[in-house]
Amino acid sequence: MTLIYENGITVGIKIKASSKISGSPEKFTVSAFEMAIVVPASFGRFTVPSRAQVRLRVSASSNQRTFRRDSVDWVKETSSFFEEDKRPIMLFDGVCNLCNGGVKFVKDHDRNRSIRFEALQSEAGKKLLMRSGRAPDDISSVVLVEKDSSYIKSEAVLKIMNYIDLPFPQLAFFFQFAPLFVRDFLYENVANNRYAMFGRSDSCEI
Repeated sequence: MTLIYENGITVGIKIKASSKISGSPEKFTVSAFEMAIVVPASFGRFTVPSRAQVRLRVSASSNQRTFRRDSVDWVKETSSFFEEDKRPIMLFDGVCNLCNGGVKFVKDHDRNRSIRFEALQSEAGKKLLMRSGRAPDDISSVVLVEKDSSYIKSEAVLKIMNYIDLPFPQLAFFFQFAPLFVRDFLYENVANNRYAMFGRSDSCEI
């Protein structure tokens, strides 16, 4: 707290709270507060006048900012998935009957075994989701994870078609000319209703 002087006369009080940092290293809060009260005063004696003569000024009122940082580099954290095996990984909903059927279809038409598989609910699947910039509990879409990129929704489906046997790469070539928002709209309508339409299982069948 400091006194405010004007022409040698005390005219007010300035109160300033020090900054405070609190929270964990991943999430912390910085706050600061400064307030000045300016009032008339008589020489040598500080007097508080009537309410109409008091002026309150807030210089920095409860200024709070929250900082977040993710200390994990998920590309580096999951680099071991591609050190010895460069094949892409298809992430799928392990309890969805439609998704399990899709995985079986891809396996049956992938003579070169070009694609690996992981359930979205598995620990590996959750890490690869975060590598792809998605929440670890997001099972709303199939995801194809390559060493240098990831694909979701209709883009993932077309990319998977490019890896399997003929004539699917040729079909993917023609389907890519359809606008992305149209392809994703159709994908989302099926994905959002997959349990109601095709049912679900108690555990992953793959």
